[in-house]
Amino acid sequence: MKRKIAVQRTAHYSILGDPDAEIKELWIVCHGYAQLAETFIENFKCLETPGRVIIAPEGLSRFYWGGFTGPVVASWMTSGDRLDEIEDYCNWLDTLYQEYQSNFSPQIKITLLGFSQGTATVMRWVHARQPKIDRLILWAGTTPEDIDYTSLSEYFVSIKKLYVYGLQDKFITEERLTWQMQFLEEQNLEFEIRTFDGKHKIVEQPLVDVASQAY
Repeated sequence: MKRKIAVQRTAHYSILGDPDAEIKELWIVCHGYAQLAETFIENFKCLETPGRVIIAPEGLSRFYWGGFTGPVVASWMTSGDRLDEIEDYCNWLDTLYQEYQSNFSPQIKITLLGFSQGTATVMRWVHARQPKIDRLILWAGTTPEDIDYTSLSEYFVSIKKLYVYGLQDKFITEERLTWQMQFLEEQNLEFEIRTFDGKHKIVEQPLVDVASQAY
């Protein structure tokens, strides 16, 4: 008979910026499948500036990429015991958010960004917990289709929402993009669409352009 028990875990994350300084902006950025926080956060060095802190949490599931001797990478969840894994990473993101947000001014602006698999991660988290954020960026990923967001219309209305993808992204097919836009419309989620000339990755100039936009 299969059973389960909750245990304490050690979670990892990487950070850019000085959290002890006077902070005006907090970014929480969630990596994609088979990535690590310490390498993913390198994409955001172009945003380093006084008054901005960027935090990259890492998925709790680590594995070897390409065999037993491959590099160690991480994932946010799999289909196995998926509800438990979702609950675990929501609790993990709650803990990290509260660790920093509670130390900052109520006027701080918070951006939440998910890349690829991290897109589903951040959408599940905001649906489950509704953290205070000012901007939501979905980059090169799709939203979970098993969630009804319509009950959270009031929560989402005050959040600036952007959907960003590269025109040469092999994972964002025309069919998948059409579905995604229709789904967002059905869910009363109006996202500003931003495209760039590139593939399935975080690209510096489009990222800088997005960051420079007012909240």
